[in-house]
Amino acid sequence: MTNTQEPQNTNTSGALAVAKAAAGLKLYDTASHAVSSFTPIKPGQVGIYVCGATVQSSPHIGHIRAAVAFDVVRRWFERLGYNVTFVRNVTDIDDKILDKAAAAGQQWWERAYIYEREFTEAYSKLGVEPPTYEPRATGHMIDMIDLIKKIIDNGHGYVVRDADGNPTGNVYFDVASWPHYGELTHQKQTAVSDAASEVTDAMGPSVDNAGNDKYNPVDPADMSPDKHDPRDFALWKAPKDSDPLDARWNTPFGTGRPGWHIECSAMSHRYLKDMFDIHGGGLDLRFPHHENEMAQTRAAGYDSAARWMHSAWVTAKGEKMSKSLGNGLSVPAVLAEHSAWVVRYALGSVQYRSMLEWSDQTLAEAQSAYDRVANFIERAGAAVGEQPSREEIMAISADALPADFVAAMNDDINVSGASAAIFTAIRSGNTLLSKLADRADSDVAKAEVREALVNVRAMLDTLGLDPLAEPWVSDGAAGGAAGAGADSAEHEALDKLVSEQLAERAEARKAKDFARADAIRDALGAAGIAIEDGPQGSTWSLK
Repeated sequence: MTNTQEPQNTNTSGALAVAKAAAGLKLYDTASHAVSSFTPIKPGQVGIYVCGATVQSSPHIGHIRAAVAFDVVRRWFERLGYNVTFVRNVTDIDDKILDKAAAAGQQWWERAYIYEREFTEAYSKLGVEPPTYEPRATGHMIDMIDLIKKIIDNGHGYVVRDADGNPTGNVYFDVASWPHYGELTHQKQTAVSDAASEVTDAMGPSVDNAGNDKYNPVDPADMSPDKHDPRDFALWKAPKDSDPLDARWNTPFGTGRPGWHIECSAMSHRYLKDMFDIHGGGLDLRFPHHENEMAQTRAAGYDSAARWMHSAWVTAKGEKMSKSLGNGLSVPAVLAEHSAWVVRYALGSVQYRSMLEWSDQTLAEAQSAYDRVANFIERAGAAVGEQPSREEIMAISADALPADFVAAMNDDINVSGASAAIFTAIRSGNTLLSKLADRADSDVAKAEVREALVNVRAMLDTLGLDPLAEPWVSDGAAGGAAGAGADSAEHEALDKLVSEQLAERAEARKAKDFARADAIRDALGAAGIAIEDGPQGSTWSLK
């Protein structure tokens, strides 16, 4: 039984100075029901722990929404100049993994590794940055055992023993001994609910509303008659008869395996030490997972996260998207029909706390956004004779970005407002492009276009959507902006068709057949094509 080596954070060199804009950042805290100013625990540094996947089966869109949401949060911190340590765990030992592996004739660790790789591939395809650390639960058994010992020694846990006084392997957290239990999910009602929190409480399970929860079924270990209190939960679990021998660990309190919640307490403390800045996860983890995690971490004598953030669900016809409910869409199935850029845009198109309704319209709007973005970036690059390098785009500080974009991102990562700022900048950039030929000071005009191009790409990059960044370039997802791939061929075909219409319109205007010229313009407009007339001829762009 071995543990990982002490982590060495390699994410400390070359950090930008923290931007002045960082002073305006405000974030929601699930525990306080309030949006408040963010102040890092350590100046210039941010520690984030996000609950990752239980690798029992293939990833679906609901899983990846949380990953994209917190990737955007992380990217904004990085754009603000913070040095970010980002930890996302892998739960690779769990009842579902054991049961599904047995049913499929697999080793449990084999199944976990297969699906861990699928999740990694899905994250990569959708442009989610790799975490600083990605610990597996099975690599941290010593940490968990030590943590449980501290909880027991502090009087907040108990070992279940058999008739002969021998430990059975079942250890429970003593909720009655911890007066703070319920603070995260507001059982104690110490905070006044706002409109957003009332929606969260209604949609997400809580201490007051657990019951027959279809999103978080009760762990069988937590139904044991050996518990002192119905609220008590498992820290360590005795093995089921069907559990394989290599899914059991020997401890001072009996043979077994960890309870679900203890894993994250041990790993967050291991990699982020005492109190860290943000603990994130999906809305359905508020209770019981995060409530229990907060309680046991503090009961062991450690500080918990300073702020808890939860991303809302992807819904289909108002119902949470979930494989267990039969309405989950696998990531490979969605990517087979839509580019990865479009899927990421759709997943990140609303603020992380807002429910995201998944539909054909959502994807159509994302495709339209891509067409507008790629068209502007391609035309602007051609006008100035180059595309700014990735190094230049990544080096742009938040202080150099448009004020409306910064204000939106500082408003609890309001990506809807941030996207609006991007398209405002694109419209302005298109106007500059349309007037470029009329400008006598062409060098100044080109510099203005270039500045608009840099701003647009830097804002997109903050959302993980710069079409000229990886993985979009290598995967051919950048289309016309990159000048390669199937999308580029589609753009070239469209350009040829539109150019023929513009040539016909020019001939009609030359012959003073203005009715015909207007009819061509109106037909193109109805198809989503905007026409700009200039002394050098007409140009087009997608509306």
